[in-house]
Amino acid sequence: MRIGIFTESYIPLVNGVTTSVVNLQKALEKKGHTVYIVTVNMDALKYEYEYENNVLRIPSFPIHSYDYRLTSIYPIKAINIIKKMNLDIIHTNVEATIGMFARFISKQFSIPLVHTYHTMWKDYTHYVSKGKKILDVPAKEAVKYLSIIFGDKTATELIVPSRKIYNLFKDKYKVTKNIHIVPTGLDVEKYYKENYSITDLKKYRKKLGISRKDFIIITVGRLANEKSVDFLIKNHKKIVERNSNAKLLIVGDGPDINKLKDLAVNLNIKNNVIFAGKVPLNEVGYYYNIANMFVSASKTETQGLTIIEAMASGLPLVTVNDESFVDSVIDDLDGYLFNNAEEYVKSVTKIMNDKKLCLRLSNQSRILSDSKSSTYFADRVLHVYDVAIKNYNIKNEKIINKIKNTIKKGTKKIWQK
Repeated sequence: MRIGIFTESYIPLVNGVTTSVVNLQKALEKKGHTVYIVTVNMDALKYEYEYENNVLRIPSFPIHSYDYRLTSIYPIKAINIIKKMNLDIIHTNVEATIGMFARFISKQFSIPLVHTYHTMWKDYTHYVSKGKKILDVPAKEAVKYLSIIFGDKTATELIVPSRKIYNLFKDKYKVTKNIHIVPTGLDVEKYYKENYSITDLKKYRKKLGISRKDFIIITVGRLANEKSVDFLIKNHKKIVERNSNAKLLIVGDGPDINKLKDLAVNLNIKNNVIFAGKVPLNEVGYYYNIANMFVSASKTETQGLTIIEAMASGLPLVTVNDESFVDSVIDDLDGYLFNNAEEYVKSVTKIMNDKKLCLRLSNQSRILSDSKSSTYFADRVLHVYDVAIKNYNIKNEKIINKIKNTIKKGTKKIWQK
């Protein structure tokens, strides 16, 4: 199959969508399919086609939020290149200009289009409203409208990574189209502890100022209001009061990093909170593998890819009780879900103080990660592609037959006259 993946999020950008796209690309190619990537170029004027990787980069300009970049909606120079790809299916992954362009290509060349809705945009409207309630309502309505356009009106089939987004489209957006729940898969072996040398891990621990007796609690992600990292820092003070060797390792960058650093200082736990900053994708595994536990308080995830990374690294999990995590975090099997600060602190300290429990949760976490591999992910996406092609052909056949019947009726009337 010749597959065109259209996305604004791709290497060198670092985020969950990029991770999902790259993992899918690699898994599909391993299965013998040809994958073309249509994405943004960091240059605002230059088109680039990487022949060895089948990556077409379209000129783009930056926008303020999320390091995303936008292109023109119909970049004419890209048309001939895409035409030569002779695509069987188009798969879009972001609701922006590249996604719009993909829909023009789909119509122009009669190619079925699958869309994956990765992000709960309704939880991010505060970046537009700036905290003003009078602006938040129309912002959420705009998000709803665009989500329906991209996910329902212009896609042959829709993929969502979790029940959380499925419920959003079915219950709130009233979408009647097929919705396929396909959790993003990862190259889980990449995070296995045996793939990291003890020498290298010691270097990372030394760089971060971590001693052998420290218990490392890691969280990974963008440092922004919706990720609730402040919750983790505030409650880490209570954890430190019970165990002075507890260190909270925060991996990531974002608009709130200075605010969060100030919070750690004001709570007098500066020495127990480590800010690692933005980390290259190929180094993230080292940070997981110097940690003892993974935590997250974010309620805006669609499934939480960092959860899968942590599981593959064999870390016990303590996460907020949210629909995004309930399929991965099973109480007392690989970790614990919490509903409030008290439960969070209790779960973390319980694991810290019980080595046997910590080891049991760790082993089970690693075992469960195998079910979230990129190979399994690719198989399920390929099934959706097959459904999309079949339904697209049936729809086109109905349209063609309708046209033929109209012509026949018209011709019959002419002869009758």
